[in-house]
Formats: sequence, C-alpha cells, structure tokens
Amino acid sequence: MIKKQQQDVLGFLEANKIEFEEKDIAANEENRKWMRENVPEENRPAIGNPLPPRIFNDSRYLGDYEAFFEARENNAVYAFLGLTAPPGSKEAEALAKQEA
Repeated sequence: MIKKQQQDVLGFLEANKIEFEEKDIAANEENRKWMRENVPEENRPAIGNPLPPRIFNDSRYLGDYEAFFEARENNAVYAFLGLTAPPGSKEAEALAKQEA
C-alpha cells in the first residue's frame, strides 16, 4: 500500500514536471528522524510513527497521501504543493473561472 501511494505521488510529480527530491526513510536514519520531527503533532498517529508518503515543501509540512489524493481529485494539487498552477492546466482554468 505504501509503495503504491509513493509511486502515485512520484508519478504525478514526474508527469507534471514538478521538481522534487525523494527522501528514502527506509535506508536512511537521518531522513527518518527528519520526517518524524517535521510532521506536526496534530498530523501524527496516536500510536507509532507517521508513515510515508509525507509531502513537504522544503521543511513545511503539506500533508499525507490522503491530503494529496483529495487535492488531486479537486484539481488543486498545485495549491496543495504551494505552487502556481501552470497556464492551461485544469487547476489554472478552475481558478480563472472562480475569479471571473
């Protein structure tokens, strides 16, 4: 399940030419520690550690897979990622309609 969700997020970013850095937490204790420290308290599970994928813009926590998936379903991924939607994208068109 985790692997599929990671591939889903990475596939979307690659397909839309969105620059990203993937941090492997399975093989890198430093990355695992960083993720655990940077997921806000209110977004952590009651027991255990937060599971990947977790999405950040630099060190700003954006959300987990469910939040990403919901943003994608609502054509709002660029806003979710803290980016400007490119002209001609569904998201940019939806924003233009809202502002009109």
